[in-house]
Amino acid sequence: MSVYLASVIFVVLAEMGDKTQLLAMAFASRYRWQTVLAGVFAATLVNHFMAVVAGSYMTRIIPLQYIQIGASASFILFGLWTIRGDTLEGEDKRFNFSPFWTVAVAFFFAEMGDKTQLATVALATKYNNIVVVWLGTTTAMIIADAIGIIVGIVLGKKIPERAVKWFAAVVFILFGVIGLKEYLPPKYLTIPVMASGIAFILLLVFLVVKMTDSKKKKLAEEVVPIDPGK
Repeated sequence: MSVYLASVIFVVLAEMGDKTQLLAMAFASRYRWQTVLAGVFAATLVNHFMAVVAGSYMTRIIPLQYIQIGASASFILFGLWTIRGDTLEGEDKRFNFSPFWTVAVAFFFAEMGDKTQLATVALATKYNNIVVVWLGTTTAMIIADAIGIIVGIVLGKKIPERAVKWFAAVVFILFGVIGLKEYLPPKYLTIPVMASGIAFILLLVFLVVKMTDSKKKKLAEEVVPIDPGK
């Protein structure tokens, strides 16, 4: 798989149901979709350039094998993060400039420390190719947010959030496990160790699902109107 294609695929998956995709959809309900995508594009160019430079710089101070192991482990974390999901917390109302700059500034700050930015750092450390990873992840953000806008706003339908999240999460976790198998020293890849590692990942998935379901249930209970007759 080419570096560009890998960057596009991983970040598209990471962005599905992510906070920044929800932000793009929220802005598309107020501004022209062309303005929203232009703001997303400008913010992503700057934000992801910072991410790939940071990721590439790591390879100069940390041995490449350790970085590759860390990047692989991070993909598993991204999978768990994807299952947990994101929500907007007022990011779409925080700034009040012209439509373009409102979208660009809000999107830039929402992306700081977000899953897709961290995925970009991980890809840059894994492939050590600043320009190609930068172009690939930027393309991916435009694709993913365009999908969110079209499906969620133009067509008036909801993204099948649960199915998309699980598909993306499984892909992330699978590639993370494959990466660990490839880069960890052979002496650690015994059957007991690998079995324990897979069991631990499954346990983490179970715990994240339980926590997510509990949070959704609590939120649902908070919005249920109280019957005054009871």
